[in-house]
Amino acid sequence: MRIWRELRKNKWLYAMSLPVVVYVFIFSYVPMSAHLLAFKQFSPGKGLWGSEWIGLDNLTFFFTGPDWLGVTVNTIYLNLLFIAAGTICSLCIALLLNEIRHAYFKKVSQSLVILPHFISIVIVNLMVINFFNGQDGMINRIFSQLGFEPVNWFQTPAVWPCLLTIIFVWKGAGWGSIIYLATLTGFSEEYFESARIDGAKRLQQIWYITLPLLRPTIIVLTLLGLGRIFYGDFGLIYGIIGDNSLLFNSTDVIDTYTYRSLRSTNMNSYSNAAAVALFQSVMGLITILFFNWVVRRVDNDSKLF
Repeated sequence: MRIWRELRKNKWLYAMSLPVVVYVFIFSYVPMSAHLLAFKQFSPGKGLWGSEWIGLDNLTFFFTGPDWLGVTVNTIYLNLLFIAAGTICSLCIALLLNEIRHAYFKKVSQSLVILPHFISIVIVNLMVINFFNGQDGMINRIFSQLGFEPVNWFQTPAVWPCLLTIIFVWKGAGWGSIIYLATLTGFSEEYFESARIDGAKRLQQIWYITLPLLRPTIIVLTLLGLGRIFYGDFGLIYGIIGDNSLLFNSTDVIDTYTYRSLRSTNMNSYSNAAAVALFQSVMGLITILFFNWVVRRVDNDSKLF
């Protein structure tokens, strides 16, 4: 009865939300039925429901391979670098933009920092090649002019986690700062006026007022990022690294490893790819549940759910 009373009382509000609910159901929940592919020997002729059920056999190609543990560790490590560096840089950009008082300069600055997000990964790949390519790359030319030995970047796997993190931050930190900036604009000016009356400097206001107020937003976005910690940024990594086996030790992630494995074999690609995606989803769910539990124990008001 309470549900019907609530629906009658706010019927127009629920009617306005109905298109979004239908959209989410169709494009987010209905496709989850495709996870059944992970347990079937999929045949396009028989379809999803008519294909033979084979249980967990589709995961054997991944877990019986010699590199599954290494690519899993790489995926987690790179994503931790991306989350940490992306969060810090996005937060710094938002704080700096929030300090700009000239409206026109603020709009121009925000547009410039967001612009890299819209650059195609193909263009980014060409830029990286021009910067780091052998003797002709811009970085090695600068090294030569300064008297340093050039570095063969595409044969030095140790430097690529750092380089990929820098590229990731350059491309996405500005876009990621939008949410932080939107949150900052919602803070009451009374907090800062009181702090200024008490003699607080600008950095003190940021440290003791702005950052504590931003903490729930930071935690929620970090938890959402941790939920995809088993998903590698395929476009970024494969677009730049490609099939360069010299860099696999430090850059090969679950997505690129699976793509190459399925591309070079005659196995049931649909079902094997679905099995790996299911593994990533389950591990991501476990990760976000665990860290949300930790947050709930430390600061119950900042939990995701």
